[in-house]
Amino acid sequence: MAYEKLIKDLPVGDNKYKYFDLLGLDDDRYDKLPISIRYLLEAAVRHCDDFHVKKADVETILDWQKSQHNQAEIPFKPARVILQDFTGVPAVVDLAAMRDAVSELGADPSKINPVCPVDLVIDHSVQVDHYGNLDALAKNQQIEFERNSERFNFLKVVTSSISLTYLSRRPRLFLDGVWGSKAFDNLLIVPPGSGIVHQVNLEYLSRTVFADKDGMLYPDSVVGTDSHTTMIDGSGVLGWGVGGIEAEAVMLGQPISMVIPEVVGYELIGDLPSMATATDLVLTITKNLRALGVVGKFVEFFGKGVASLSIADRATIANMCPEYGATVGFFPVDHRTINYLAQTGRDPAYLSRTVEYLKANKLYVDFSDPNFRPEYTTILTLDLASVVPCLSGPKRPHDRVVLTDVAKEFTDGVTAPVSFKGFGLKPEEAAKEVKVNVDGVETTIKHGSVLISAITSCTNTSNPSVMLAAGLVARKATQLGLNVAPYVKTSLSPGSGVVTKYLEASGLLTDLRKLGYHIAGYGCMTCIGNSGPIHESLAKAIDDHNLVVAGVLSGNRNFEGRIHPHVRANYLASPPLVVAYALAGSVTVDLETHVFGLHADGKPIRFHDIWPTREEVAKFEEEYVKPQFFNEVYANIEKGSSEWQALECPNTKIYPWSKESTYIKRVPFFDNMSLDLPKKKPIDNAYVLLNLGDSVTTDHISPAGSISKTSPAARFLASRDIAQRDFNTYGARRGNDEVMARGTFANIRLVNKLASKIIPIILIG
Repeated sequence: MAYEKLIKDLPVGDNKYKYFDLLGLDDDRYDKLPISIRYLLEAAVRHCDDFHVKKADVETILDWQKSQHNQAEIPFKPARVILQDFTGVPAVVDLAAMRDAVSELGADPSKINPVCPVDLVIDHSVQVDHYGNLDALAKNQQIEFERNSERFNFLKVVTSSISLTYLSRRPRLFLDGVWGSKAFDNLLIVPPGSGIVHQVNLEYLSRTVFADKDGMLYPDSVVGTDSHTTMIDGSGVLGWGVGGIEAEAVMLGQPISMVIPEVVGYELIGDLPSMATATDLVLTITKNLRALGVVGKFVEFFGKGVASLSIADRATIANMCPEYGATVGFFPVDHRTINYLAQTGRDPAYLSRTVEYLKANKLYVDFSDPNFRPEYTTILTLDLASVVPCLSGPKRPHDRVVLTDVAKEFTDGVTAPVSFKGFGLKPEEAAKEVKVNVDGVETTIKHGSVLISAITSCTNTSNPSVMLAAGLVARKATQLGLNVAPYVKTSLSPGSGVVTKYLEASGLLTDLRKLGYHIAGYGCMTCIGNSGPIHESLAKAIDDHNLVVAGVLSGNRNFEGRIHPHVRANYLASPPLVVAYALAGSVTVDLETHVFGLHADGKPIRFHDIWPTREEVAKFEEEYVKPQFFNEVYANIEKGSSEWQALECPNTKIYPWSKESTYIKRVPFFDNMSLDLPKKKPIDNAYVLLNLGDSVTTDHISPAGSISKTSPAARFLASRDIAQRDFNTYGARRGNDEVMARGTFANIRLVNKLASKIIPIILIG
């Protein structure tokens, strides 16, 4: 241990801890470093062994003011790894296959095992098959298990029967009986129906400051196989998304190799105006940072304006870090962070040691202090008072549209050439209106009709202020006799059971239900593309008449083909705006001038009549968001539902693969592996398969949503006697490399300039 001399004692109450004292480096450069870079420095000092991490790496980080411009590489060992099931299953499949290979080479397969804490939250499997009624939650969860029981059983096998005590909030219970949770140490599975991975991470899993079995303190840091792992940056935990191979390497004790980043300081000043929400703020920040260009950089927020933002607000901003292109959107720990940790049920002794440790290493900040101003690469400033209600869309999350401009921009886009804003219809098609029958009710849809209205995604459901605001809009609307059109598919998918608790306690869940926002499930749902089917008559009308209909969701991504194959225009919005657009029924109306209905005296009901004030929302949040809700929800989160508990699995270190499975398949990478390194071979007869334009995303490269019946993946599944209704999603089948390979570049809106159509087709072979 190269820096053992820096280890100091830290007494906290009746306990004595140890930590690496970074001030003991006695280097003036330390005080000038951004807080996020100090986190990288601490990890390098603590892990410095002159093998994985060298003293030269520590010097590179200390010399950040110069090294940031030199593309210098450094190793980083995060404290833990977090996974969700779509990306986590392939990672665990790889580990299981590695065990097979090690066993076949005559060694102990249990050597393949995570050496750091790994949490896997099952949250991407539930879909909005049923909605708009009290039975929706139970029915969707039942269907989720029917579709995914094989995947769930695999995960359960690999992670139970170990005692985990590394979490800070309370001693851990653990699972009995499931292969992933049973075969691997240090791997915790959070069962389906618990919530969305990033919200569960924020409210429960994150440690802020670790205390290991030897009493050594160090900052929590995390990498995850989901790009929105960055949400945890809002609570002062350094985290970001990585690929599966990188995550597996960290799990097995290897550092991540990264270019030391530039750090953009984003100064926030002022206060948000009464009409604006945290969602409006993050969409504004996303647009601004996209314009600046922050790919590969850290963004660190500071300034007096940060002090006015709750941790939920900060987490909302950090969540959309992938959309503005940075590696992290980091908010250092301050007193509001500690208050949030207390509110979410963290132990008082844990809070004390967290504060003492962070202060000892100058990692604890006061945003209201004008002297707190590290030397950033560049600084951007935003006056929060300038933020106005807005949405983003209709095809990209960084295409911000001011609320008052949405109607005109969409209307113009219908006949504009195909682009990120245009849909390329002929002028004579623009005024189409189609009569449809939805469950016995005659109604009319046209371009811009809102067919999907979803309060969804960790981006917003983790934030009580916007969730309560949505409930207040529903309350005011129902009191005025307003309702949503029969063609609007409404759904509410909270990121944790805590949301349900405070919505129930406030009575607002009843108001949301009156408008059709019944809880459809606890998971990612519409945001990942698990929006479920729309009514058959609507789908037929859209296909027959080439209608460009809309979805409005409180999500973080709206790329083409992601939300629903029949819904081409998708807008990201705050939860209260999601409800407001459902009441309006169309994105072709200006909400601020729209007449939603009539008062009893005949006067028009306007937007301001249903929109709550910031003071109203704050009063509800103070009264109904209680610490006891977090304790009640998370006390038994690892136990899971009766369906989860009923899953049975063998007690074995080697997974029993089934050749019949179309969900879980041993990867071929380790077949016929030997102890001798193979010789490198040249790549012969390679062909260009795709010629793509700009803004190609992971949604285009490896879509997670529904499997098109015309796709290669569909043909493969059909050849295995899988009925179309059982195709499930690409994401759910990522544990089978045969499906995953056929799902590559299978987005239904992908424009391949070498192909004749915008559709998944086979060009060769």
